[in-house]
Amino acid sequence: MDDAALAFAPAWRLRDLVAQKQVSPVELAELFLERIARLDPRLNAYLTVAAEQTLESARQAERMVLAGVVLEPLHGVPIAIKDLTPTRGLRTTRGSLLFKDNVPQVDAIVVARIRQAGTVILGKTNTPEFGCSATTENRLGDDCRNPWDPKRTSGGSSGGAAAGLASGMHPLAHGTDAGGSIRVPSGMCGVFGIKPTQGRVAQSYVGPGGWGALAQSGPITRTVRDAALLLQVMAGPHPDDPLAIPEAAPDFVAGLEGGVKDMSLGLSLDMGGVPVDREVRACVQKAAKAFEEMGAVVEEVQVELDHEAVRQAFMAIFLADYAASLEELYLRDKELFSPLMSRFMETALHMPASELAKALRQREWHRWRMDALVSRYDLFLTPTLAVTAFPVGQRPAVIDGQAIDPDWSVTPFTFLFNMSGHPAASVPCGFSSEGLPIGLQIVGQKGDEARVLRASAAFEEARPWVDKRPKAS
Repeated sequence: MDDAALAFAPAWRLRDLVAQKQVSPVELAELFLERIARLDPRLNAYLTVAAEQTLESARQAERMVLAGVVLEPLHGVPIAIKDLTPTRGLRTTRGSLLFKDNVPQVDAIVVARIRQAGTVILGKTNTPEFGCSATTENRLGDDCRNPWDPKRTSGGSSGGAAAGLASGMHPLAHGTDAGGSIRVPSGMCGVFGIKPTQGRVAQSYVGPGGWGALAQSGPITRTVRDAALLLQVMAGPHPDDPLAIPEAAPDFVAGLEGGVKDMSLGLSLDMGGVPVDREVRACVQKAAKAFEEMGAVVEEVQVELDHEAVRQAFMAIFLADYAASLEELYLRDKELFSPLMSRFMETALHMPASELAKALRQREWHRWRMDALVSRYDLFLTPTLAVTAFPVGQRPAVIDGQAIDPDWSVTPFTFLFNMSGHPAASVPCGFSSEGLPIGLQIVGQKGDEARVLRASAAFEEARPWVDKRPKAS
């Protein structure tokens, strides 16, 4: 297998090759470090590359293979960790000048689990400042760019994770998603990503009402099987998270088989009237037809939803969290905050407490409404995004002839399911006339990531995407 084929091989296959001693963890580490050195100056997918630590971890993994010990499920497979998430002994900037030299002493729960699974961590992927944006720009360096067209955005806030994966800089990526931050860049970069049910992946408890009540770690991968394998590693309760789902996760890999025959699928192309690019709409409609061809029953649904009320509630929750978490740092070092984060902080610090109370009330009603909608079906389908990747720094002001809010209207489908807590994945479902990826969002009932993954695997088999590689790879 040549280097390019190895770089784009699925992670489960790499693990098998390591176990069979056909490739060594050191060879894999060196391959991906070389690709990062060659490709990343153009794409800026990484904020920190841990070459020395990577090679030492790979050498340790190789010694274990040679010793004949029982190997972990991802033994020797390289992975990238999003730079919002603390990593012991490895710089964690959170995309901010405030933390440009921050080296945590303790891993986040999910990182500890990823290490225990035998992975080799390559470094930390690019993210906007404190995860504040659906595109990946910060003041630490150049913007993260899309491998399909480096003039365009990778999406965010797990932009580096998705861009690096699509270009073959890492075979597995960790992401986080509080408003679409796994699904948005997955959709724009043509890879697979899943946000689990709220509470499926334990995280350190920091209190109610903030990002923690909306966010989950999840996998970003090139194949559905890889995502199932990595989610299996990430998922499960932990004593430090009283809000985690208390039961152990099901066997996601074993649940991939079976297809979608006789499943009932709801479909909304606009979730109640949001503007959607015509090519995106057509591509998602074609994807729904593919499910019908596989034996599913697809029903197009007329959704009634007050998007503005949900958006305002979402904004109040995440602004309140910024105020609680960053007030002292902001008042002390305002000059280190970007204009966008400064605007958010000023709004947050002057927001009355009643706004948060109203937002939490609205969230409960939103959960009820989304439960009522999604529970009518085995799965629910929407576009991942309203548009394809746009030029860096140039968010569209018009979609399908309608003037829109550039800050919100490109991602109207994703945060709805952070607010409700449902699992949701972005599946590559085609390309625009400009050769840009388009994503299909598959939403499951709460706790049912297994069915989302099963349907995604069926679609992957019927409409393969893994053989398609971007220009910058």
